[in-house]
Amino acid sequence: MKGASLTFKSVGNILLIIALATVAQAEEISKGSTRKPVFDHWTIERINEATPRDLVIDHRGLGYLKGKGGNLKPHGHQIEAINTTATTSAVKPAARPSSDADISPPTITNMDPAQGSVFDAAYTFSAVVTDASGLKSVVFVVEYPDGVTTQSFNPSRSGDVWAVSLQGFADGDWSWWVVAKDKAAKGGNTATSVVVDFTVGVSGSGTGNGTDSGTIINGAWSFDGAVQTAAGRIYFEMPNNPKWKRWAGYVCSGTVVVDGVTGRSIILTAAHCVYDEVNNAFARNVMFIPNQAGTTGSETDLNCDNDPVGCWTASYGVVDTEWANRTFPDNVKWDYAFYVVDDNDVNAYEGNGILGDVLDVATSPLMMQFSSPSVDDGDVGEFSLDFTHALGYSYSDDPNFMYCAEDLTMESAVNWWLPSCGLSGGASGGPWVQPMSEGTGDGPIISVNSWGYTTSPGMAGPRFDDTSTSCVFSYAVLEAEPESSAPGTAGVVLTCP
Repeated sequence: MKGASLTFKSVGNILLIIALATVAQAEEISKGSTRKPVFDHWTIERINEATPRDLVIDHRGLGYLKGKGGNLKPHGHQIEAINTTATTSAVKPAARPSSDADISPPTITNMDPAQGSVFDAAYTFSAVVTDASGLKSVVFVVEYPDGVTTQSFNPSRSGDVWAVSLQGFADGDWSWWVVAKDKAAKGGNTATSVVVDFTVGVSGSGTGNGTDSGTIINGAWSFDGAVQTAAGRIYFEMPNNPKWKRWAGYVCSGTVVVDGVTGRSIILTAAHCVYDEVNNAFARNVMFIPNQAGTTGSETDLNCDNDPVGCWTASYGVVDTEWANRTFPDNVKWDYAFYVVDDNDVNAYEGNGILGDVLDVATSPLMMQFSSPSVDDGDVGEFSLDFTHALGYSYSDDPNFMYCAEDLTMESAVNWWLPSCGLSGGASGGPWVQPMSEGTGDGPIISVNSWGYTTSPGMAGPRFDDTSTSCVFSYAVLEAEPESSAPGTAGVVLTCP
């Protein structure tokens, strides 16, 4: 394990500890270090090459990094992603066969789910496909409720039955069909089944993605207020291999949170934006740009003077050992982490200087909530207790601050779930706020954007009420820096009770 690995005893009442904290308890972070090279590092070329560091899970339960253009890179394994672009439009007609050639396409029957089927978030799709010449390929195509987006899957075979288990469907009206090709000469014969319509989520069981969330909002944040000043875009690098020979640039989101001490500021984000558990390395060249939506420029650039709160660098990160010692998706329960910014390091800030050089003074930090939020409260829509806002800086919407808002549900026992959240790449690590005051843009943070499925919209977030989040936060607030500040090791892997 690279970097420091420590054990920190959890404290029963974190708010009491923060109230009693002193400057001495906070302990100054190395004043002599310089962060200027971080700002120099991020040239316009490197900014343009940086990709969203977003994690997704496919129907097989395999984890992938989803980059620009939806490209899926295996994460923690070597299994390539299944082609998700094939549609019926890709099938080309064959030349006219001779009179004795096989001209009969495959036969497709017994499609399940059948027309009008209703189920919850997971289902095993199957069909009987036969052909005298033998089958070259069978593809299941699923069409999203928008009637435009499709995704294709390669089922497995057992005799004449082809099947694949899919999960993560959002509530709505979906369709699917089968495309099969045989082994006949001159490219084979292709058959396309009838289109079968099915519905997800209206059976009322309340499992999987939860019940219909009623009011669903996806768009650009236009209410200003505390959350816009506190949240920002994070640029950083992580290695491409275990030997750290090559590093790549990534983009995530984070939020300045209330810490109750002087001498440091704390940024909450996702663990996968702080520590690469596959290559065992902490991020390097970390640059945080809060309230980038308020820039006087047109998009992300190299001018920190045109960003309202300037640009900041972090000294180190803190993650739970359960994140570091497991591999996604086995560690989704612990996908939260913190960056520590040294308020005493004059080189940790670059900008116009109007708001000073202390991050949690220049912004309006949000409180963290470690108790259980409202979930599946029985009411529907924006006036329900479990109505939750998820926010972040989507890569494709630079520099807009994006958000989705809907009723909070659960995805398994370890994650909260927003079933129709449409935040795109770069939003990872952004805050979940419940309740949100749109008048002030303020409210407690109950989770962060963590991961999604390749098969449907939706966003998962770790639970702060049933994990070590408060313990990791306490360490980031009160403890001294790690022993090493070298690239890849500048952080603490913390063991909490």
